[in-house]
Amino acid sequence: MTERPLHVLFCGIDGVRWDVLQQTPTPALDRVVRRGFLAPVQVNAAAPTISGPSWASLFTGVLATSHNIYNNKFQGHRLGDYPDFIARVLHAWPERQWFAGAAWEPLVSEHSGGPLLARGGVLPARRGTPAVDQSHWFEDDQEIADKAVAAISDFDSEVGSVSFVYQHAVDMTGHKIGVNEHYVAALTASDRRLGEVLDAVEARPSFAREDWLIVVATDHGHVDGGGHGGDDPHERTAWIAACGPGVPTGGMLLLEQADVAGHILHTLGITPNSPDFVGVPFGTRAGLVAASS
Repeated sequence: MTERPLHVLFCGIDGVRWDVLQQTPTPALDRVVRRGFLAPVQVNAAAPTISGPSWASLFTGVLATSHNIYNNKFQGHRLGDYPDFIARVLHAWPERQWFAGAAWEPLVSEHSGGPLLARGGVLPARRGTPAVDQSHWFEDDQEIADKAVAAISDFDSEVGSVSFVYQHAVDMTGHKIGVNEHYVAALTASDRRLGEVLDAVEARPSFAREDWLIVVATDHGHVDGGGHGGDDPHERTAWIAACGPGVPTGGMLLLEQADVAGHILHTLGITPNSPDFVGVPFGTRAGLVAASS
């Protein structure tokens, strides 16, 4: 660990197509990219382009062949053998502060065989009453962002923290409406909420004396008409952005989604003792392979 207090923030925005991201103004995400990188990543061929297996790999640092999640029903998973990054961090440092929040229930609750994050987390108040349109999806994501802002603002500096903040409106829009102006509006709103979370980090009185590792990623894309699960390049191309300790700046990197957990745990000095753990620190899989435009 570094001498300065180390805090980790992982923000997940579900279902954001790489090409749409490149064409849409995202000033909050740009704040991360200017201090680090943004690069596409191919969803590993070991699993379909579905949220469950992708988030499981992002969280655990192993592939679907190890965590045994191939769809959005998590029964039969092997997360006990391959814990998520928050569980590993809290096992090493039980006193470390943490937050996890998501509107998709299996990530943080027992719904559908979850939680994917073993310690669980907070859900929107609408739990049990499904959000049925874009305004509801926006409200749920805003509630999660607001709770994240409150938690981050209150974290004790010296103890350090680890957090996961999830946004689902882009993916829901893709499924229900398609990849169109409504999808872009959902991405714009998610970026605005990301900005609110980043503002909370930078507004901390102790921010100048802290190190913050910030990761933003998606799990998969969508086809033009909406939906995913196949091998269309728009579905299988995801992306990762990051800045902070150990993060390379600029350029395009060769990545696996498992490298999110790999970089987080490496930065915190945690080395999983498993040959199935394939996540590595950003930039070490093959280094800088192409200059950024």
